[in-house]
Amino acid sequence: MYTRREFGALSAMALGGLALPRRLAAQIDSTVGGVKIGVQTYSFRALPRSVAIVEHDRTAVWPPGEDQSEAIIQAMTRCRIGDCELWSPMLEPVSGVGRDASPDARRQARDELRRWRVETPLSHFEAIRDRFTAAGLTIYGFNYSFDDSFSDDEIDRGFEIARALGAEIITASSTLSAMKRVVPFAARHQMVVAVHNHSNISDPNEFARPESFAAAMALSPYVKVNLDIGHFTAANYDPVAYLREHHASISNLHLKDRRRDQGANVPWGTGDTPIREVLQLLQRERWPIRAHVEYEYRGSGSPVDEVIRCYNYVKQALV
Repeated sequence: MYTRREFGALSAMALGGLALPRRLAAQIDSTVGGVKIGVQTYSFRALPRSVAIVEHDRTAVWPPGEDQSEAIIQAMTRCRIGDCELWSPMLEPVSGVGRDASPDARRQARDELRRWRVETPLSHFEAIRDRFTAAGLTIYGFNYSFDDSFSDDEIDRGFEIARALGAEIITASSTLSAMKRVVPFAARHQMVVAVHNHSNISDPNEFARPESFAAAMALSPYVKVNLDIGHFTAANYDPVAYLREHHASISNLHLKDRRRDQGANVPWGTGDTPIREVLQLLQRERWPIRAHVEYEYRGSGSPVDEVIRCYNYVKQALV
């Protein structure tokens, strides 16, 4: 647990001493060569938490706690990236339950998280949105990954939280079985849910193969694709070919570099993922598809340093 003073010191070290101004900042435009570039905030997962700087309803079940919203704002400002897909665990409380915890402890932690999601007032998330807006930042997507453990109230609340944050879409590392329950809520809220792929092609319930995307989109016009080009490459598929054929159904991309045949995440330009070719295709065709940097390899610098390095790669590709 960090005090505000401790968090400030940690942030100064992690972010090069940047201090976020509290006055309204100009919108940060990270469009490069006509391509809208953003960041998946999972990239900043290692940055410290701070006491949430928002007003809470004191009758809520969950007391004021720590989140990473301030770290994200500072990191994006330092990177000069103005658009993001916000990973939900960075706003949520940490359970403190380790891998060796008993089933009862895990169940209790899951129940507590569910209560926090359902009962935390929407004003909490609106205040986070306002702080992003004041810093010149846009929350394009809310990454809220539905699974079979979600209650109906928890699914519904995800859409309400996304609206409160100002997000246009929800992205989800979900499953086909979970999405069958999600689509009525997507229709009710008239909000797109973009399913995110990994590289597990052995499980038909997972999103990895083109056929799994097709099965999800057949459920509802509110289901789109959040194509992770690194995972797609690791599963031995061609993201350029998929993008050409299905661009109208793709909301946004995750940019990372992996090797084929389930290979590792590696520094950009050293793997098999055609990042440059994908970016240049977006630029040439002028498709309105956001491309979000996702730092996931083992880097030598801080998360901010590595995201800046990836962003520079994008700029060089789109010159």
